[in-house]
Amino acid sequence: MPVIVLEASDFTSPLFLVRTWEVLSGCITFSLVASLEPPKDPSDLHSTFRIFCMFIWCFFFTLTLLIHILSIIQFHSLIPISWKNLTMTTAVLGALMGLSASVVFPWMVMHHEGRLTRTVAAAVASCITFLAYSSETYVLRTQAHEQRGYMGSNPGLLKILQLWGGCNMIPLVMEVVHSQGSASGLPSGVLSWQLWLSTALYGVCVLMSLVTHVVILGDLAGRCFLPFDKFLAAFSMIGVLLYMVATVICFTKILQLKELGNIARPGVTELIIMETVVASITLLAYTVDLAFSIKLLCDRSHA
Repeated sequence: MPVIVLEASDFTSPLFLVRTWEVLSGCITFSLVASLEPPKDPSDLHSTFRIFCMFIWCFFFTLTLLIHILSIIQFHSLIPISWKNLTMTTAVLGALMGLSASVVFPWMVMHHEGRLTRTVAAAVASCITFLAYSSETYVLRTQAHEQRGYMGSNPGLLKILQLWGGCNMIPLVMEVVHSQGSASGLPSGVLSWQLWLSTALYGVCVLMSLVTHVVILGDLAGRCFLPFDKFLAAFSMIGVLLYMVATVICFTKILQLKELGNIARPGVTELIIMETVVASITLLAYTVDLAFSIKLLCDRSHA
């Protein structure tokens, strides 16, 4: 099959320009951070979040570059996935994860690296990358509903937000577990069961989000053993219940840390507050998504 390249006018389209912007700014961002000195202690708090930010920038740079190339040579029709849902998911999730990196890097990493010229430039480049993905999201959202796909609808955007919450929980929970395990003077068993229960709850929700995205991106809804709308409603209900428990545990841990005073390792309180904020936002996303799912089921039952 011959390769079909875009016409000259397509190279000046907003979508082409904004994806080029994403590739360039993403490359600049992780190149600046990679040029910094490696952390002396890989177990430090800022080292984990530095790896987390680098993974975000490298992953979305690679994915965006592949999407950009496939769009230029018009090979995306040969890939057995829903292209419109993939591009929308990449843009929205890239904007959300880019926002996380733009907040975490100056807060958790730049403080330890020092305000060097390259660290400040990397923080600025990360914010520019976030703006690039936000711009692509806006461009895709202005297209017709048929071109946006399911992930461009309100329920689809909520599912991307749920995946964002689960991805952010991975480094947060890892560092909270590590910090509590190494905190000197902390009474044994005070927070251990909450930590492991929260980890299990987040793991189940991340797995459900990944399954949902695989089904949607792979156009596998017709192969589900249950109707797809009931499948989504069940996952939303489970997500609401699990994140309600996780959010209660987060607030409980905050109250327990206040009672402990300065016994806990420095930085633990900030980590738990971040975990509580992300858990609350994700719980809200699951709750609104459940409302959309129930409304859809009711509308279909009365049709």
